[in-house]
Amino acid sequence: MNGLSLADYDFDLPESRIAQTGAEPRDSSQLLVVPRGGMVFEHKIFRDITTFLSAGDVLVINQTEVIPARLEAHKRTGGKLEVLLLRELEFCVWSAFLKPAKRVTIGGILEFGRGVQAEVTAVLEDGARLLRFSEDIKPHLSELGALPLPPYIADSAAARGRYQTVYAAEAGSVAAPTAGLHFTPELLEQIRSMGVQIVPLTLHVGAGTFKPVLDSIENHVMHSEPFTIPDSTAAAINLAKLEQRRVIAVGTTSTRALETAWDGTKLLAGARESALFIRPPQTMRVIDGLITNFHLPRSTLLMLVAAFAGFSTMRAAYQAALESNYRFYSLGDAMLIL
Repeated sequence: MNGLSLADYDFDLPESRIAQTGAEPRDSSQLLVVPRGGMVFEHKIFRDITTFLSAGDVLVINQTEVIPARLEAHKRTGGKLEVLLLRELEFCVWSAFLKPAKRVTIGGILEFGRGVQAEVTAVLEDGARLLRFSEDIKPHLSELGALPLPPYIADSAAARGRYQTVYAAEAGSVAAPTAGLHFTPELLEQIRSMGVQIVPLTLHVGAGTFKPVLDSIENHVMHSEPFTIPDSTAAAINLAKLEQRRVIAVGTTSTRALETAWDGTKLLAGARESALFIRPPQTMRVIDGLITNFHLPRSTLLMLVAAFAGFSTMRAAYQAALESNYRFYSLGDAMLIL
């Protein structure tokens, strides 16, 4: 096993180990501390992360906010369906997954309530539909929509209150940047008081984050997601790299944005798209540490972790987590890789 084959990313996970609710309080989740390329792990509580941070570190958070993107619609011809908004491509035009999709034809009209309608105008390559709304849907989402939770969450009502980071500020994601779910305002303030600089970026997470690699690693087409890096964040990270201080990413989404925006000598500010597929034997150019949850088998997220930690280290860390009753996936426990 070397991390180059899709089968290398298989593992058996009992259903009971899939977290259905977040730890309470948020920073009481378990934390597995993993040295890059090493095999000696430490078992901690997430709030103990302060032990492993130092003055001068730069901690990068993704401040995207999950929108209530799951809607119920009715066809004029009768029948209802579920709509998952994916991304606003232009004003009032969204890509969306429809369920059941086969019952909706091009030109069909969907009604959402509050007088809002949408026309189905095209079928996209990934099977999503293009919807042209009669008006801006965003102001209506809080009333008409619900947070789109991962399919492995059984009790959506119990989980919704925890499926948002405490620092979410820029609406646009259909999935949470889950590594950030462990932070509380108090823990963030403690980290700042240590002299750690916390800087934001925004990457809007798409539904493709849950898409497994089905065929082969070589043939997998990575989903594209929009991100923005503020001038101040780029400046802070570029100075840290120049002074050889650590840059620690909170989550795989922050990592993908940073690695995409690196031009070989510096981090570029501004708005871009990331379709970067990070997997072994690739190496990271920006980050020196990574906070992340425990991911699905055969997922691009797991492959990113293997690229950063080292494939053998990743496999051993996951085995240690399984043996030590860690909770997996979006609302589960965390790893700190340094």
